[in-house]
Amino acid sequence: MKKITLTSFLPALAASLALNAFAQNSTAPPKAVEVAASAKAFLASLDDTQRARVLYDFKDSEQRKRWSNLPTTMVKRGGLRMGDLTKPQREAVMTMLAAALSPQGYEKVVQITEGDEQLRKSGGQSMFGRDEYYVSMLGQPSGGEPWMIQFGGHHLALNITFAGEHATLAPSHTGAQPAFYEFEGKTVRPLGRENDKAFALVNSLDEAQRKQAILGFQVRDLVLGPGRDGQTIQPEGIKGSDLTDKQREMLLDLASEWTGIMYEGAAKSKLDDVKQHVAETWFAWSGPTEKGSAAYFRIQGPTVFIEYAPQRLGGDLTKHIHTIYRDPTNEYGAKWWQK
Repeated sequence: MKKITLTSFLPALAASLALNAFAQNSTAPPKAVEVAASAKAFLASLDDTQRARVLYDFKDSEQRKRWSNLPTTMVKRGGLRMGDLTKPQREAVMTMLAAALSPQGYEKVVQITEGDEQLRKSGGQSMFGRDEYYVSMLGQPSGGEPWMIQFGGHHLALNITFAGEHATLAPSHTGAQPAFYEFEGKTVRPLGRENDKAFALVNSLDEAQRKQAILGFQVRDLVLGPGRDGQTIQPEGIKGSDLTDKQREMLLDLASEWTGIMYEGAAKSKLDDVKQHVAETWFAWSGPTEKGSAAYFRIQGPTVFIEYAPQRLGGDLTKHIHTIYRDPTNEYGAKWWQK
């Protein structure tokens, strides 16, 4: 049995004292303090070499854009690999993400990474799995100054920018392969609510509305996926002003599956923003409308851009999904820190 001594507790004690001091001396919003404190606790768990690898200058634009839907063996990420961390360090990463995200958003992240673990086990390929995700930070965790958490790997890229009371997830990628799997006796669908709400919305449209919403061509993948920062496309589909009040509520509820990944305050602020522009927000559909089918859809408004795209790999299109969330007015929170 390993002998437990006072020395064993010193690193954790130091991190706890530093965290408490940070919280007590900060005048920043409580949630900003909480997230920054959890990030500082993670940094305190690292040695000097690890800390140097996980931290980047906030103005490092190359690292900021180093994210993808592809496995990390195909597109290299910066930062620390989860599989190279100790169990307490991995737990500190997840505690930090839980602070930054809503319970629903955190659950989605866990389900996506667990799905990748299922993919590794079923295919025997080492480029998949929960160990193959990376964490990094741009800037020092702060309750007031801008900084950023990046966490991602195959089918996941979270780019979370904080600036005092403000926070954004744009741009970020969520995906799933497999899109549904069995875990501990239950069927898990990481992007299931997105799918169900979208089919409910498209099937609420009358014939005239469908003619506007359903595109006359097939969209095969994300139009503004990874590597498309700063780009725009012409809105298509049906405009929010041509939807009923109930349908606009359904559109906002669908959008909340992305905006709601963030912690409650940031999620509410963003959804209120989308609601303010809902009459100018477009909904477009490509593919069959029967629930259970594979179909592409898009939500595009002045301050939001969301896509959901089944992938043409592996036969069954319903089992492999890519999605993107963007804000054309505030990618990486630039409006809060870029002068």
